[in-house]
Amino acid sequence: MSATSANLYLCGMRGTGKTALGRMLASELEVPFLDLDLEIDRLLGYPHARLIAEQGWLAFRELEYDTCKRLARREKSLIALGGGTVRYAWNRDLLRGTGFFVLLTAPVEELARRLQSERRPALTRAASLEEELRAVWERSQEIYRRAADFVYDTAGKSLAEAARDLLPVARGYLQNGCPPGDASCPVLR
Repeated sequence: MSATSANLYLCGMRGTGKTALGRMLASELEVPFLDLDLEIDRLLGYPHARLIAEQGWLAFRELEYDTCKRLARREKSLIALGGGTVRYAWNRDLLRGTGFFVLLTAPVEELARRLQSERRPALTRAASLEEELRAVWERSQEIYRRAADFVYDTAGKSLAEAARDLLPVARGYLQNGCPPGDASCPVLR
């Protein structure tokens, strides 16, 4: 797949803003937006948290992989991946040649604040959400960073500020096939 027909994937931990930023950017760029977790919910006909509660994380990861296969066939779409999607080599290997990965980051304390009112399935046996996020980040940050083509820190930024900052990256890649840092890209000059 050529860069001009490939997707832009937003990846990162829970609470980094993948879905909200993805919607804003896709709307501005007039490209399709898909959220992997919401696609899974649509396929199931119920929230994926129920699948996890009833059948465990393995059942979810298998469905996630099947959903990634379908999303990888899309073209010029902005796709928010699940928080754990790129932590698994089979997903990274499947998606790698089909798009550009933007890793969204923020300090664990800020992620915990953003997520405090949400009810999501636990990833670990940690006593608190912040401890869980810290454990996952410490164990997985190198995997996230190696998967990323571009890293953007959302810490302390409003959605509007983050969208404004990421718009040239998304536009450059989705509309012109220009990855960030490409001095010949007309959008990024």
